[in-house]
Amino acid sequence: MESIKGYIDYFIHQNPLNGYTVLVLISKGKEVTCVGYCRDLSLGETIEAEGEYVNNPTYGKQFKISSYKVVPPADKDSIERYLGSGAVKGIGQALAARIVKEFGEDTLRIIEEEPERLAEIKGISMRRAMEIAVQFEEKRDLRDAMLFLGQYGITQALSIKIYDTYGQSLYAVMKENPYRLAEDIQRVGFITADNIARKMGVPEDSPNRIRCGILYVLTQAAGEGHCYLPVAELIEKSAAMLSAPLEFVSNELNGLVIDSRIIIRDDNAYDKTFFYAENTSARLLAQLDIPLEKFTEEEEEIFMGRLKSIASGRGMEVDPLQLEAVKESVKRGVFILSGGPGTGKTTTINLMISYYLSKGMDIMLAAPTGRAAKRMSEATGYEAVTIHRLLEFGGAAGDDDSGMYFQKDEDSPLEADVVIIDEVSMVDILLFRALLKAIIPGTRLILVGDASQLPSVGPGQVLRDLLECKAFSCMTLQKIFRQAAGSDIIVNAHKINAGEQIRLDTHSKDFLFLERNNESTIKEIMVWMIKEKLPAYCNADMFDIQVLTPMRKGALGCVELNRYLQSCLNPPSPDKREHMAGDYLFREGDKVMQIKNNYKLEWEIYGKYGIVADSGLGVFNGDTGRIKEINEAASELIVEFDDKKTVSYPFNALDELEPAYAVTIHKAQGSEYPAVILPLLDFSPLMRYRNLLYTGITRGKSCVVILGSSAIVRQMIDNGGENRRYSTLARRISELT
Repeated sequence: MESIKGYIDYFIHQNPLNGYTVLVLISKGKEVTCVGYCRDLSLGETIEAEGEYVNNPTYGKQFKISSYKVVPPADKDSIERYLGSGAVKGIGQALAARIVKEFGEDTLRIIEEEPERLAEIKGISMRRAMEIAVQFEEKRDLRDAMLFLGQYGITQALSIKIYDTYGQSLYAVMKENPYRLAEDIQRVGFITADNIARKMGVPEDSPNRIRCGILYVLTQAAGEGHCYLPVAELIEKSAAMLSAPLEFVSNELNGLVIDSRIIIRDDNAYDKTFFYAENTSARLLAQLDIPLEKFTEEEEEIFMGRLKSIASGRGMEVDPLQLEAVKESVKRGVFILSGGPGTGKTTTINLMISYYLSKGMDIMLAAPTGRAAKRMSEATGYEAVTIHRLLEFGGAAGDDDSGMYFQKDEDSPLEADVVIIDEVSMVDILLFRALLKAIIPGTRLILVGDASQLPSVGPGQVLRDLLECKAFSCMTLQKIFRQAAGSDIIVNAHKINAGEQIRLDTHSKDFLFLERNNESTIKEIMVWMIKEKLPAYCNADMFDIQVLTPMRKGALGCVELNRYLQSCLNPPSPDKREHMAGDYLFREGDKVMQIKNNYKLEWEIYGKYGIVADSGLGVFNGDTGRIKEINEAASELIVEFDDKKTVSYPFNALDELEPAYAVTIHKAQGSEYPAVILPLLDFSPLMRYRNLLYTGITRGKSCVVILGSSAIVRQMIDNGGENRRYSTLARRISELT
């Protein structure tokens, strides 16, 4: 660690949101470029900084600041330079010279302790003198706070967030309950808060620590898809994580229940957000599922004849089950259409659209992700949007504890007669509730999906619960149509779903298996296929070919594969800028994925001539795109996503991005790629499930390649079990119907 002292000559860049700063310091008569998180510094100020010199490939030698403190100017020239730099609004160079001439080296003390004396200077009124004093006080408050927090190992960037959140009350918060940081500040979790609290001397058996730990365990469970944990399991997991006695945890859990932070029903412990999401969803579904149309025998015959005529006129190949599905969707407010690939779900949706349009009804189409919405648009010929866009997503801080705010809700519902949602297996309980709140009774809600796919990334298993409760009209399509029957991808998917073994060889035109038992060999074949074989075969760009892996870690996990594939598919180049963030080196041209919902990120879509055609808020888990630009001076990385949204990421938000040359199968839900490659060699037996394999191969449109062990593939086909999620939506629906 090195130290440097000097005064700020000028700023190259200041990010007002996160405090990231690039400045030039005059130290010992020489210019030194410094970078770091330095909020509220001003021209002319003297600072002492600690850090290290680094060589930036674009901007050369820089001093990277890890901590700093502002040093009061020690002589009249320094004081005059500081005041005249614009650090204090309303004081220019001429006025600064008069102030320093009057008060000399006592100037800064006068401003802090006797600001009324500034009014003795010609041109400074008493009001202006007080305003100058207030500015000095505010700057000193932030610096004092950063010095206070720094002694507990809190970084400059986090210190700024804490100060922005609490202001001067941060001292009371840190003294009374530092675990509040995990609740109040984004991207501060229990582990960070616990490390800070331990440095502050908070005992391990502190009630605040135990409570925060319990909430953290529930949050982690939600990250695994659970809406609750059994009370006994929550207590056991919390006690193990906290190294605390079971009775301590049980007592504090009761306290959280009394404070309405956690709700317990039937010996299950819910975060209140998910408890109310399930209850509200069940209630709203019951309100929507009302009889809307009833046929006499004669009317039904006329209706079926009309459907057949519509299908014939549009050249659709339909069977009686599809006709029956359309009829059932007409009868009630809620209808569920399920089925695997190639069973005619899209044709049935198209027939529904044609029928409802012939009746003069307004129809809205949506899917959970941009990729899924695009596929729906292409398959139907009608505009489909993401559910977030359908509901007119408006940012964060909703009043329902979900962190989401939608302009469409019960007070401003969707103006449609029919709402059709595709890929419902991807919809989590919070988004489902938001959708239901925006639909009024009398509107038909048609939910389409494949329950054999992996459940949503977020909490809940909405489609499975809706089918399991048997409370709603539904139709499951099973017949594989003639065109689909020619695809081994679709045929094998159905066999796998039924637990039947498949041929594993290279004789198929679209489903290939190569037995390889060496990780390095698998990687080499993977690159050869992506760069040379599959693009021409599938008529696709190599960046559209997706590697899907079951796990994150290991030689064939997405973390390691992304490093390897990046080096092969987007190697270093003098004309490609780079930036290291956390575990990843990002490079211009990289394929990347958003890994968590961010309701505050702004996006823009550029039209012709670079004019902004659309803009909004929100980038969501699973969205993928390419890095267009890395700007070190502005400390930002710009991504253009597949749906043409352009987003600027400040460097301190890059923990939300990951390379996406390889992604987990779970993250690929609802997406379709020209070709997918699945490396299946050596991963945890706990993940060798049939529906994981089924989901992976059904992501490929024209070609699926499996590289690895046939024994593992066959084991996955045989294993029909899965990690069951804790959710009670089906039970809540049954209680109301």
